[in-house]
Amino acid sequence: MSKIFLKPKKDEFVRRFHPWIFSGAILRMEGQPADGDTVEVYGPKGDYLATGHYSAGNSIAVRLFSFEKTEGGIDFWEKRLGQAFAYRVKVGLIGKPETTCFRLIHAEGDGLPGLIIDVYGSTAIVQCHSVGMHRQRQLISEALLKIGGGVVTAIFDKSKETLPPNYAATVSNGYLSGQTHGQEVKENGHTFFIDWETGQKTGFFLDQRDNRQLLSRYVDGKTVLNSFCYSGGFSVYALSAGASLVHSVDVSEKAIDWTKRNLLLNDFDPMVHTCHSMDVLKYLQECPVYEVMVVDPPAFAKNISKRHNAVQGYKRLNVAAIKKLAPGGILFTFSCSQVVDRELFYNTIVAAAIEAGRQVRVMHHLSQPADHPVSLFHPEGSYLKGLVLYVE
Repeated sequence: MSKIFLKPKKDEFVRRFHPWIFSGAILRMEGQPADGDTVEVYGPKGDYLATGHYSAGNSIAVRLFSFEKTEGGIDFWEKRLGQAFAYRVKVGLIGKPETTCFRLIHAEGDGLPGLIIDVYGSTAIVQCHSVGMHRQRQLISEALLKIGGGVVTAIFDKSKETLPPNYAATVSNGYLSGQTHGQEVKENGHTFFIDWETGQKTGFFLDQRDNRQLLSRYVDGKTVLNSFCYSGGFSVYALSAGASLVHSVDVSEKAIDWTKRNLLLNDFDPMVHTCHSMDVLKYLQECPVYEVMVVDPPAFAKNISKRHNAVQGYKRLNVAAIKKLAPGGILFTFSCSQVVDRELFYNTIVAAAIEAGRQVRVMHHLSQPADHPVSLFHPEGSYLKGLVLYVE
């Protein structure tokens, strides 16, 4: 195993259990690690600090997955996945018939940077964001089948879209164990069909579970717009909670098809719901007034260089939304861009409200649920920001 030695004072973050080592912090290396190799990290005086995966040519040179010496064998993976499973049991997401889908591994939040695992019924979807994690996929698969008393029986690797381009060109998505093709799951008693093979991310946006449930408190008898609806999660919750009319909007025809399928699965009257396949901003400029709105766009910025444009995009979108809310209307608005932090998002919505010329109260500050944990030592993991606003 190659060894990486850090410059003086650059070891302080590692000693505070931050899981990233930037390339500029490296003093020297013993060995010639290739992209994805497991390496040991040492302080400037030669004391062991941590073990991680090396990323050649990346600004984050090492992603740390252990602060104790390890070879990363099957025992390691069974222990770490078992700990994550036990945590999900503790927060009430396993063994409950009303919710049969959850996130099992949330990268740095579970001490495994570069790894996402979502579970839908009995199928686990593995999504690797680093070469190092992808090279461990067989061990991860073996450990998954052993934990939780056989909860997982099929495992699908969906990493091609999230790996570095050069490496991704050499791999394909596919089943690591078992085989299924889509599955119906429950979330808070609602039924959803999940297509992990062709859907976005791992097939569903599990991080909005609690926020969808909160929406249910405010929609009885109300007209609701679910923009960027994807597969209709917020729409299903709104209709179930008694909304008088729900419109779902997404530019993707496939997303609209999934929304329609999920509405049928939950036996809603088609007279109280309409789908629109079109650009959301254009729709907001032409649409009627609504009493409740959900604005949940995809990440507008993947890196710092795109942050300014992202902020302007969020502002334009929310100006248009606030203008189309009825007096006393409620807006659920979100950003999942990690580089747009909570304060910047809040200030952007303030600017939007000023431009829209409406008086606005903050009802709730929203975030991600317990199965998308944020490590105390890695605040960057808090990516989902949301506000519930009351518009006069």
